[in-house]
Amino acid sequence: MFNLILFGPPGSGKGTQSANIVSTFQLQHISTGDLLRDEVSRQTPLGVEARRYMDQGLLVPDEVVIGMISGKIDESPNARGFIFDGFPRTKAQAEALDKLLEFKNTEIHLVLSLEVPEEELTRRLIGRGETSGRTDDTEEVIVKRIKEYFAKTEPVAGYYHSHGKLERLKGDSSIDETFRLITKEIEKYLQPA
Repeated sequence: MFNLILFGPPGSGKGTQSANIVSTFQLQHISTGDLLRDEVSRQTPLGVEARRYMDQGLLVPDEVVIGMISGKIDESPNARGFIFDGFPRTKAQAEALDKLLEFKNTEIHLVLSLEVPEEELTRRLIGRGETSGRTDDTEEVIVKRIKEYFAKTEPVAGYYHSHGKLERLKGDSSIDETFRLITKEIEKYLQPA
């Protein structure tokens, strides 16, 4: 089982590239946001617990999110592997995910970080806001989101770098060129399906 984390700030093309990876390598996509919404809507025990926190405007505790990820992995025992999206966001979450995967006799094999200059991210997000009609994509909000991403995610990248699992990739090329770079790294572990 091959497990991948794809990092990238807002506007880096992470969503597009995740879809390309899932399609090409037949990995299961685990988005913690989607998991939370699904568990809450199905009113599972973890979903009910998560909702208690969400209704108070609090972050859902790591243990609850890890429990949801564990359940998702168990639902797909024959998966080729997983791509993690939106998790881990902190070093503590990275350590908890490592423990969970070790318990399941697997690990994170590769962490890819899409590197895009801040000016390009801002340009992309403003353009996306204009075409999608999103009102939260003002330059001020975008700059704040990008800075918050770097402040929170760099410690996680450092954690995986110290374990020899982090690869930083140039993410400001075309979609196809960026995917070529991603594919080259993944193929060191797994061939396309």
